[in-house]
Amino acid sequence: MGFVGWVATLGVDLFLNAGVFAGVFFESSPFLLPPGELFLRIPLGYASFLLLTGLLVWLMARLSISGWRTGARFGVLVGAAIHGAGVLGMASVSTASLSLLVAWFVGQTLQTGVVGAVVGRGFATDRLRRLALLVFVLDVVLITITITLQSLELVATPP
Repeated sequence: MGFVGWVATLGVDLFLNAGVFAGVFFESSPFLLPPGELFLRIPLGYASFLLLTGLLVWLMARLSISGWRTGARFGVLVGAAIHGAGVLGMASVSTASLSLLVAWFVGQTLQTGVVGAVVGRGFATDRLRRLALLVFVLDVVLITITITLQSLELVATPP
């Protein structure tokens, strides 16, 4: 179930960071690495999501949190606390732009909420195959929307 939650957050991350908030990562900034270097380091980000997913699974199991709504709410609260603290820390020591910090906070908090929803649903059911299929469909839809957003951006932006 933790793996399924992690896979869900990968789709959400791609949708948010390569689609909705993509422009933030192309702003000129001494804080951010160049796009090519950012791309090469994606596995590090995905490893961080795996650690956070493990933490959520452990916390939710210890606190007997189940059900997708309760799990989503718990994930959003934990995500807001962790990522809010991280964003405040980055704001205090870096040149990160306000738009990057807001996108980071919103995106990471939503991702943690999705993990909480998936894990909570997993704890509430014995039909994990169905849950895995729903997450797979979610990821396909999000990837399709992301590709569409990127295509529209290419059309809208002159060469």
